[in-house]
Amino acid sequence: MASLRDIRDRIGSVQNTQQITRAMKMVAAAKLRKAQERIFAARPYAFKIREMIGHLRARLDVATHPLFEEREEIRGALLIVVTSDRGLAGAFNANLLKVAEATIAERFQAQRDAGTLKVLAIGRKAHEYFGKRGFELVGNYQGVFNDLRFPLAGEVVDRAVEGFLAEEWDVVEVVYNEFKNTITQNRVAEQLLPIPAETFFTPLMEESDQIDTEADEAGDVEYLFEPSPEVLLERLIPEYLQYQLWRALLESNASEQGARMVAMDNATTNAGELLKDLKLTYNRVRQAAITTEIIEISSGAEALNAG
Repeated sequence: MASLRDIRDRIGSVQNTQQITRAMKMVAAAKLRKAQERIFAARPYAFKIREMIGHLRARLDVATHPLFEEREEIRGALLIVVTSDRGLAGAFNANLLKVAEATIAERFQAQRDAGTLKVLAIGRKAHEYFGKRGFELVGNYQGVFNDLRFPLAGEVVDRAVEGFLAEEWDVVEVVYNEFKNTITQNRVAEQLLPIPAETFFTPLMEESDQIDTEADEAGDVEYLFEPSPEVLLERLIPEYLQYQLWRALLESNASEQGARMVAMDNATTNAGELLKDLKLTYNRVRQAAITTEIIEISSGAEALNAG
């Protein structure tokens, strides 16, 4: 059985750990609030740019635009995987990496075997994971979540578009955690390039907005564009792509803070339960030691009296 000193040392160690996890939970909660505010501020623009491209797309032959080109043969592929830079967030990174591996196995195994699958890892965890497994990495985006800024999304999108136009890869997909609430994150794998048609009228729309869109598609609403729809589409598509990736980064950042907050809350609770058990054990050992001492004293006294 452990000595009283050993148990006291362990109690102190658990108390120190509990203080750290409690502090990390508070920090994650503060960061989560800021991350949520950024997402809520960005979503209205996401809706409007999708709506605008949808109107333009309904009036133009977008098949002539290179970023809409669906290629018959997928010879190369780029997978953008967004994880965190740090751990201590439960299964946040592990679950996403499983989805990334499943995506590769289901859609890009032929490209993986041929050596034409490349990974653009955003976050240290993804960079290390795919680097150790022999994947060809594009760029180095570690430590970006310490100071997450909009130009990063533009840099990544420019690299993805450049490789797509140069036929270095024929499809680009993004795998990231989508923020739902503090407890829940959805693992999402969605196509970025070529731009899929169904992205324009799906998420971020209220019921009334969908009704307006249906009326527009039926030709009941007419829009006048200045400058021309062709010029607007050319300008909006790069911005749309950049914003899609920026939204994925914001979603992942908020999901990470939510997952870390829950993980640290669970760790703090578990530490409290462990402290209860350790204190109970300490009291039992202490009581046993006191009882043993009393018995020894009593035995000694009886021996003296008998002598």
